[in-house]
Amino acid sequence: MTYDYLIVGAGLFGAVFAREMTDCGKRVLVIDKRDHIAGNAYCENIEGINVHKYGAHIFHTNNDEVWEYVNKFAKFNDYINMPEAMYKGKKYNLPFNMNTFHQLWGVNTPEEAKAKIDEQIKDLNIGEPKNLEEQALKLVGKDVYETLIKGYTEKQWGRKCKDLPAFIITRLPLRFEYNNNYFNAKYQGIPIGGYTKMVENMLSKIEVKLNTDFFKFITNTQDVFNKVIFTGKIDEFFEYKYGKLEYRTVKFENETLNIEDFQGNAVVNYTEYEIPYTRIIEHKHFEFTKAPKTIISKEYPVEYKDGMEAFYPINDEKNTNLYQKYYKLAQKQDKIIFGGRLGEYKYYDMDKTIEKALEQVKKEKSTF
Repeated sequence: MTYDYLIVGAGLFGAVFAREMTDCGKRVLVIDKRDHIAGNAYCENIEGINVHKYGAHIFHTNNDEVWEYVNKFAKFNDYINMPEAMYKGKKYNLPFNMNTFHQLWGVNTPEEAKAKIDEQIKDLNIGEPKNLEEQALKLVGKDVYETLIKGYTEKQWGRKCKDLPAFIITRLPLRFEYNNNYFNAKYQGIPIGGYTKMVENMLSKIEVKLNTDFFKFITNTQDVFNKVIFTGKIDEFFEYKYGKLEYRTVKFENETLNIEDFQGNAVVNYTEYEIPYTRIIEHKHFEFTKAPKTIISKEYPVEYKDGMEAFYPINDEKNTNLYQKYYKLAQKQDKIIFGGRLGEYKYYDMDKTIEKALEQVKKEKSTF
C-alpha cells in the first residue's frame, strides 16, 4: 500500500500534521512506539480523575491561530496556573511577584521590594557571572535565589548551581505586582476531558498503529511512504553516528489517597534540596474534578538512560554542537521532515509545538 506520509509519533506535532494532511486529501499512517496517543500530554482516567501521566501539562499561548486551532478539537476550561513553592515548611507564591516579596521580607510596595533586591545584588558585587549561581544571584539577589531557585535547580539538573553554565538562566522575571498568574498568557486552560480526548479528535478517521517501533516497522513493512515525518530522537534516527545527545528525565511516584483534597492546588514546588522530589501534582485541580479520592504525583528528576523517556534536552555547548552535526545530516534528507521536541532537540511548550507543526504544514502545502 502507498501512503503520502508516514508520521512517526502520535504526539501533538504528529497529530496536527496528520490532521492537516488528511484534510488535504493525503493518505497518512501514524505510528507510535507507546501503547497510547497524545505523547507526553497523555491523560489516563483513574478514579474519575484525568491523570497527567507525564507531568503537568497546562495549555497557554498568546498565539491567536494556535488557540483557534486547538479549540476545534476540544473545549477548554478556565484553569489558571498559580503554583506555590514550599521551602522548609513555609509556602511562597510563584512566579516571583509582590506576594512572594511580602512573604519573604514583609514589604508591601514595589518600591520597597525593588530596593531590597537592588541592595542584595549590590552587596554581592558580582562582575561577569561565571556560572548559574552567580548569574541567578546577580538577577534576583540572595534571598530569592537561596529560598526558591538553588535547591530546585540542583535537583532538576542533578548538578550544583556552581557547576552549571550561566547561560541556562538568561533572565528571571520579577513581577512587581500582586499577580500569581504564572504564565500571564492571553489564553490559558485545560481541555475538558483531558488531552487524550483532544488528540483523539485530531486523529479522527486517521489510521494509527500503536506499540510500533519505527526502526523495526520500516524494515519489515512492504508499504511505501513518499515522505516521513519523524518526531523521535534525531540522533537515534542517524544511528548515533556522532554520539548520543543528552537528556534529563523524570521519575513519577503516584499515590491514590482516600481524601478529597491533599494540597488545595494543582502544583506545589519543593525548593529545598533535602526533599528529593521537585514538585507534587494534584491532578483533580486541573479540571476542578469533584471526587471522593485524590491522586498525587511526586516528580523526581533523574539522569536519562537508554529505555527511559527523554524529557529535557540539555542544551549546553557540548550538546548544541553535537545537535548541529545531526541537523546538517537532516537537512540533506529530502524525504524526511524532523519535528517536535526530540526531532529538533529543543524543549517546546505545547503551543510552540503546535505552532511549529502548523508552520511545517504550510511549507508542505506550498509544494503541492
